[in-house]
Amino acid sequence: MKVYMTWTYKHAKKPSCTFQSDYLSGRDALIICEDLEKTGRAHQIEFYDERETVWNKKELTKLLTEIKEEPQDIAVYFDGGYMKDERLAGLGVIIYYSQNNVAYRRRQNKRMEQLISSNEAEYAAFYESLCILEEMGVHHQTCTFKGDSHVVLQQLSGEWPCFDDLFNSWLDRIEEKMNKLGIHPIYEPISRKENKEADALASQALEGTSINSVMKLD
Repeated sequence: MKVYMTWTYKHAKKPSCTFQSDYLSGRDALIICEDLEKTGRAHQIEFYDERETVWNKKELTKLLTEIKEEPQDIAVYFDGGYMKDERLAGLGVIIYYSQNNVAYRRRQNKRMEQLISSNEAEYAAFYESLCILEEMGVHHQTCTFKGDSHVVLQQLSGEWPCFDDLFNSWLDRIEEKMNKLGIHPIYEPISRKENKEADALASQALEGTSINSVMKLD
């Protein structure tokens, strides 16, 4: 979890002034906070996460304790496959993360019916990745989302407008889930070659092969 700090410096004979730090890990920010407090001149110390949620020292300490054992350093690969004639979608999600200083890879896919296009399958795959993160207990984390659907990622980031009511409904669902989990997303468009693992999972889902596995990485 990354935060930046603000605090007011007060001197008995000088005007007060406010300072702001760069982004720091939450743990480092608390160490600096304690050091500033020892001077007796730092007041109104506050912490802001990447979603601009504000925390005081007590609240941040509690939050970091809660998420200590949760997955960290999260990178999500997603892909959606689609069979037009059958109106079937295959969703593939791969999540790389660390937990207690051990690296893991989670692979999961899902088959869905009644979607209308490959783009909707991509949105569904992205939303499915959020559901998996929620199941893993991830919250108030920065997560990097990687996919080869540049349209979907650009619309999610707000760089490209979306005029389709159906896709806007997916955007609303995704935003609601993001806000609920307190996830700060980083969107990274990648090539199909770089996304071949998630693509393979989506294809296997279309074929009727269900996968849900977690593997420890060396």
